[in-house]
Amino acid sequence: MNENSLESIEWKELDLEEPNYFFVKKDFDEIDNYDKGFKCSDLFNIYTSGIKTHDDKNLISSEKFLEHNEVYYYRPFDIQNINYDLKKVVRHRFSIMRNMLKENLGLLLPRQAVTGQFGFFVTKGLTDINFTGTAGQFGAGLTFPLYLYPETSGQLSIGESQNRVPNLNMDIVNQITKHLDINFEPERNVILEEYLEGLPWYFGPLDLLDYIYGVLHSPNYREKYKEFLKIDFPRVPFPKSKIMFFRVKDYGGKLRALHLLESPEVENYITQYPVDGDNVVEKPTFANLPPSKGVREVGRVYINPTQYFDKVPKIAWEFYIGSYQPAQKWLKDRKGRALSFEDILHYQKMIVALTKTADLMVKIDRVLEV
Repeated sequence: MNENSLESIEWKELDLEEPNYFFVKKDFDEIDNYDKGFKCSDLFNIYTSGIKTHDDKNLISSEKFLEHNEVYYYRPFDIQNINYDLKKVVRHRFSIMRNMLKENLGLLLPRQAVTGQFGFFVTKGLTDINFTGTAGQFGAGLTFPLYLYPETSGQLSIGESQNRVPNLNMDIVNQITKHLDINFEPERNVILEEYLEGLPWYFGPLDLLDYIYGVLHSPNYREKYKEFLKIDFPRVPFPKSKIMFFRVKDYGGKLRALHLLESPEVENYITQYPVDGDNVVEKPTFANLPPSKGVREVGRVYINPTQYFDKVPKIAWEFYIGSYQPAQKWLKDRKGRALSFEDILHYQKMIVALTKTADLMVKIDRVLEV
């Protein structure tokens, strides 16, 4: 300030547009293409912020509660238990979260994404408000249930369905069916084997969720539309062809299964835990191993001075989901605790899932046109 004046400063004129009046230069050249897609918050009829107990210390635990116990999706790859007593949980979001107490899936999407650290994930149950990051870091995601269940507190009236229904805006779904010339079946989902010999004539809610999930994990999509992803819920391009839709959907389905640790692939460990000891986590650190020709960069993740997970890909150790690096945070959250046998296996499954996620993201770009 001492060396410049209003006359000497090189000013840059901003192009201010509604509804956002940014005080920094933004690259919105791709806005026309981006706006052609459907907005996720428009596709899903209802959604909600995650649960906030205001008393995590007493209401969330790795052990089951004697009363009101429910499985709780607390952080990426970190499933806990919650005492889901609505009198104790301050922000229980029950009106919508009740749908996640039954067989269901949900997308986790932030309203605003951190550049390069996108908090896109999936859940199968009650989910914490800070699952993918704290709100202050713009990483906190909202839960978008795939299905809605009817209220069961009273007797159903005549003609009222007891079945779940897709939590989807049928106007948008109908646009997709018309464009692809295929039908939508609310309770049917296509598996890969059904269309290896020919494209199917229908798709279901899970197929659509998987397609969206695949798109959201495309590096090209994230880079091309990063300015828009920092502003509001993501828009997803309408599929340009059946082939593209089902291929992206297939990759998205694989990502979903990996992230829920339901894929058989997570059992094929790529790491080792070779040294016996007390298994107490002290200060997790990553130590690079000498590079091998043709092999991805790996290292050792030490949990204490003598014990470590061997041959951990560096890409998995550094991988971000929202504001968190799960391979690091999962261990840091267990500092001072001894890892059980199940914990050791769980961590190795996480490493497989994160590594394969990075590989699948590259494959998605090969079939997705954005």
